[in-house]
This record gives sequence, structure tokens and C-alpha cells, in this order.
Amino acid sequence: MLKVTEIEVRYSGIPIIHNVSLEVNKGELVTVVGSNGAGKSTLLKTIVGALHPTKGRIQFEGKDIHRLSTPDIVQLGITYIPEARLIFGPLTVEDNLELGGFILNDKEELKKNLDFVYSLFPRLKERRLQISGTLSGGEQQMLAIGRGLMSSPKLLMLDEPSLGLMPKLVDEMLEAVSQLRELGKTILLVEQNVFESLQLADRGYVLQTGRTIKEGKGRELLEAEEIKKAFLGL
Repeated sequence: MLKVTEIEVRYSGIPIIHNVSLEVNKGELVTVVGSNGAGKSTLLKTIVGALHPTKGRIQFEGKDIHRLSTPDIVQLGITYIPEARLIFGPLTVEDNLELGGFILNDKEELKKNLDFVYSLFPRLKERRLQISGTLSGGEQQMLAIGRGLMSSPKLLMLDEPSLGLMPKLVDEMLEAVSQLRELGKTILLVEQNVFESLQLADRGYVLQTGRTIKEGKGRELLEAEEIKKAFLGL
């Protein structure tokens, strides 16, 4: 579904990503891990068109997208949930969710997606008329993911969904990601919790200083010595 081939991305002329490649197949959960500053968020922003590569190629369902605008890429079926969440604080939970489905012209599909989000995150249904800016951090993260699901994305990209959450909510968030995977959703996940995210993943990629240093099946990567030493403290 998604193919990234040897892309380079620069900020102010300085290369941040060097010749990074990855693939995501339909129905897979693929995790990208790495230390802070490794280029993980830059990679997702480039895929969704917020940045453009100076070299390389990005294809989605066989179509080149690396020169397209973000709105055009969203229309093709890619949704990006940034780590900052960026919900519309003055609006209610339900208003935020309905805005997430703005590209849909089918009211029945919009209602179906809303029911799905409420089944995935029952807390949002309880708070559907609450002003979003008054939600807890965990609830705001649920809302950000739920809003992303409202557009019926073919590929959902999640950037650090557990960042800043208390341990109980981290487990809850990763459980929701696991449920989406079991339902056949295609997910590209960037996550600071290396052990948990690679356990969930079909495949994973490890970035270090803007380069891919290792790739493989999620559980196989957990057994790699460099992963144990660098991220798991073993």
C-alpha cells in the first residue's frame, strides 16, 4: 500500500533523513522506533506532504505522492495523527469528530464511523457534548485518534500516541491500536514504548540519526542485541 524509497529530507538545507526506505502492506501494523531526533516524526510528516523529500520517492497504492499537497494526500486515504493532538479545544467532542469526517459525502458512512469511534472509546461517547479543551490528556488523545478514523482512512499514521500519558492510559491507548489492527486497519505507528509497540507490530523499522539501521518482524527485532542494548536496557 505504501512504499517509501530512499528518501532524503532537509530542514534549512541540513539533511535530517538520509536514504530511508520502508513499506506498509494492506492490513499491517508497522512500527518505526528510534531515539529522540532520529527522524521518526519527520518521516511521517513527509509521507503526509507537510514536508517534501529532496531525493527519493513515496508511492501510495502505486501512485507517486511525494510532490502532492497534504489535502490531496488525505483525499487519497492517508490520515496522520500528530503527537501534539491538535484538537479544536473550544468545540465539543462530537463537533471535533464530525469535522474529522469532512471529506465524506455519505451521511450514513459518517454515522457508522461515529458509532465505531464511540465503541472503540466509550469515554468519548460519555463526554460527547463536553468542550474538548476540558478533557484530560488521555481523553484528548482518544479524540485525536477518533477524529482521524472518521474519514475512513486506508492508512492511519500515529505519531507517539502514548506520549505524556500515565502508565494505565498508555496500556489503554496501545490496546486500542491493537484492536484496530485486529479489525484489519492498516497502521504506521511511531511510538516511544519500544517493547510494547514491537510486540504489537507485524514488522518494524529502527531509525538512528536519520537512517534505517535495522528492519524485520516486530518480535524478531526485540531479540536483536542492538535493540536490547539501545532501547530496552538489557
